[in-house]
Order: sequence, then structure tokens, then C-alpha cells
Amino acid sequence: MATLNPRQVEAFRAVVLTGGVGAAASLINVSQPAVSRLIRDLQAQLGLVLFERRGTGLVPTGEALALYAEVERAFVGLERIAQAASELRNRRTGYLRIAALPALANGFLPRFVGAFLADRPTLHIVLSGLVSHAVLASVAQGESDIGFAETSMEHAAVLREPMPPAPYVAVLPQDHRLARRKRLRPQDFEGENFISLGPSSLSRYRIDHAFAEAGVSRLQRIETPLSEIACALAGAGAGVTLCEPFTATEYAPRGIAVRPFEPRIAFEFAALVPAQRTLTPVAREFIDGFRAHVARFLRGGKGPSLRSG
Repeated sequence: MATLNPRQVEAFRAVVLTGGVGAAASLINVSQPAVSRLIRDLQAQLGLVLFERRGTGLVPTGEALALYAEVERAFVGLERIAQAASELRNRRTGYLRIAALPALANGFLPRFVGAFLADRPTLHIVLSGLVSHAVLASVAQGESDIGFAETSMEHAAVLREPMPPAPYVAVLPQDHRLARRKRLRPQDFEGENFISLGPSSLSRYRIDHAFAEAGVSRLQRIETPLSEIACALAGAGAGVTLCEPFTATEYAPRGIAVRPFEPRIAFEFAALVPAQRTLTPVAREFIDGFRAHVARFLRGGKGPSLRSG
């Protein structure tokens, strides 16, 4: 197959993003006939139908969406090269791409990023929220400089630096009968509607094991892969749950009660870094600073009390 014309790829990406030839033409600053021709030539060269017309717009086919995923990765790489060149021209002090699991990215980590940037006015940060396996892949593929993910997964191209483990807490509707108690145990959840985390996480296994060891039966009517959704469901009165304290703290003002839970179930996560690349000084500062920030939070130095609600 002949080498693809970069303008064809750019036009393809623009049409997928905008849903129409006219908007795509404006995005890449060419005429509509030029976009149509580029797309037509690309389809002929690939031997694929990439778009279907729906009304006045164009809808990408399944093949187009699969191709777009590859194209977007290439564009991210090109943008990173351009960013690196800009840093060199402007003598910027640093650029960090950080990926973190949602439990941290939903509030706790962004607050730390804000404080970190306050003392570094020339630092540029890209922060992404991804599930743990996607964080691992992002670091392994060089798309992120630092990742924060659960520690249950490994990759030969990634090094792990453990962060302070955080105890799971009980999350209840504010008016729930158990909210009157100072701390909760598995026996307190007997017969309760329980919101479970997704089956693929180590945390789900540890939580289920604690209840099985205590011989406690819960009504596991709802399952979700994200602790944010679990907390929102608890706030809506759909049931009770256990989650790490970072998300529980974020949702404490939103109609939930948060209580300590025994026995201790640890939420274990780590900073992930590329194995074959030396960390920049600013990346090392970020990891060490965030580790200290987590430790202060767990000691009770920051964040609302677990008596919230």
C-alpha cells in the first residue's frame, strides 16, 4: 500500500471530530471540495467505506472508528513532539503528563496539582482520568510520564512506587439507621442493599472476602466499576457501600454519611513510571510531594472528618 497522504489523514480526523465536510473544512482551513476529495481518495486507497450520510451530516462507519483510534494516537504523538519543541524554544521548566485512576482524579489529585502549580508558574501539566489498566498502558506506551493506579497489575516497561495505603470506609445514605454509629463492621451490613464494585478489581475481592469471613450476607443488587458512582447511588438512597476515602471525601457533602470500617481493608495504589527513562526532577518532586500529601490526608491533617453526614 502506498504511503498515506498526511492531508488525507488530517481531513479524515476533522470529519470524524466535526461530523460534516463544511465544519471539517473550517477546522483545517481548506475548501469543502478539497475535504471531499481528500476523503474520497483516502477511501479509494484504503479500500474502505469510512462514512455514511445521515441527513446533512456524515456518520463514521465501524471501520472508520477503528481507524480513528490509531489516527488519534499518532496525532497525540505529533502534538507531544511539537510541545517538546516549544519547551526547548521557550526554556520552559517542565512538562508533565499524568494519568490517574478516577478515585484520585475526581478531586483529590487535582487539588494537589493546583497547589503544585502555584509554586511553578512555568510548569505545564496534562492530567487524565483513566481506569487502572488504562493508566498502566498509558505509562508503558510513553503517553504519560507518571501514572497512579491500583497495585495489582504489573508491566515489564513500568516501575511501581507504592503510595501510602488508604483504609476503605463505609458509605451510607445520610438518614440511614447505621449512620448513628461511630464505626461499622461486616455484621452491621447483614441483609442490607449493598452496592458492589466491579468484579475485576482487587478491592472487590478484598471486600467480598471480609464479608465472607464474617459470614455476612448482603443483598448485592447493584454493581458499578467506579467508586464515584457507588457513592452517588448511596447518596440517592439505593444502598450502602465501601470505598476508598478519597472518593468518600469528595461525596461527603452530597447526601452521604462516611464511617470508619473494621476490619481494615487497604486500598493500595502506586505511582507508575517508565522503566527505561530517567525521571525528570519535576516528576520526582511531584511523586514525592503527592506521597506526602496522601500521608497527611490519611493522618487527618486535611479533608473532612469521617463523621461527615
